[in-house]
Amino acid sequence: MLHETKKFLSNIFEMKDLGEASFVLGIQIHRDRSRGILGLSQKGYIEKVLLRYGMQGCKPTDAPVAKGDKLSLKQCPKSDLEVKEMHKVPYASVVGSLMYAQVCTRPDIAFIVGMLGRYLSNPGMDHWIAAKRVLRYLQRTKDYMLTYKKSDQLEIIGYSDSDYGGCLDTKRSTSGYIFLLAGGAISWKSAKQTLVSSSTMEAEFIACHLASNHALWLRNFVTGLRILGGIERPLMIYCDNQSAVIFSNNNGTSSRSKHIGVKFLVVKERVQSGEIAIEHIGTDFMIADPLTKGLPPKVFHGHTAHMGVVPFEDIMF
Repeated sequence: MLHETKKFLSNIFEMKDLGEASFVLGIQIHRDRSRGILGLSQKGYIEKVLLRYGMQGCKPTDAPVAKGDKLSLKQCPKSDLEVKEMHKVPYASVVGSLMYAQVCTRPDIAFIVGMLGRYLSNPGMDHWIAAKRVLRYLQRTKDYMLTYKKSDQLEIIGYSDSDYGGCLDTKRSTSGYIFLLAGGAISWKSAKQTLVSSSTMEAEFIACHLASNHALWLRNFVTGLRILGGIERPLMIYCDNQSAVIFSNNNGTSSRSKHIGVKFLVVKERVQSGEIAIEHIGTDFMIADPLTKGLPPKVFHGHTAHMGVVPFEDIMF
């Protein structure tokens, strides 16, 4: 397939085959064909970011956000003097730099980067301290790679999660999903929901809707690539809320759920048609948990390891 693609492109464009890629858009590619391992690293990019903002010698921290830590509009500047002081801080630039790392290879910082992005127009000192904490975390984990392992059973698996009313400003919940293939994350997102949920079940069900939308896109995209020969079975999405799972798999509604917006009920139709399957999984195994809230370091690192985000030496040696 690779040779066919190269031949096809060379017939249309003037191009030169330089062999295997080692860097793509600042992402270093590590291969160990004998062990069937592929790793994507942004160590060089992270080191440049740390140097750019004078954080190359900062004290590392073990998590990008502490359990229970939340940001709010109350932490924004309240006087012209405070606003003037914050103009001296490269907050927006730092968040943009973090966003690129998050989008490419670091799903482990998706939640906090999304939260930092809510205050770009008027950040306060607490927001800046939180942003620098992420840089300190990247200082500790700059050797981490997003890894994939050869497998005879290639299957896309999704995980969907939500907190409940976690946004202090709006009381809206945060949805998070992540999809894995070959032992590593291939797509992920952490985003604040567009409305206030009246229960944890509703918040989790809305999160499943977001995940199912992306699942259908992934299904079509991967089928078009012809690397899995099409996805014949329902694409699996795991959820750790039993009520949301039952509601997703049940055609009916109840007095406690009849207020849920019609657009979200398409999840039920997708389950019934066999496009997706939503099953329950224990919270201890919910890999999307770090995409919705701060966690204790031990729990956080357990989940990120299952995302495929692991130290270089754990894979290559």
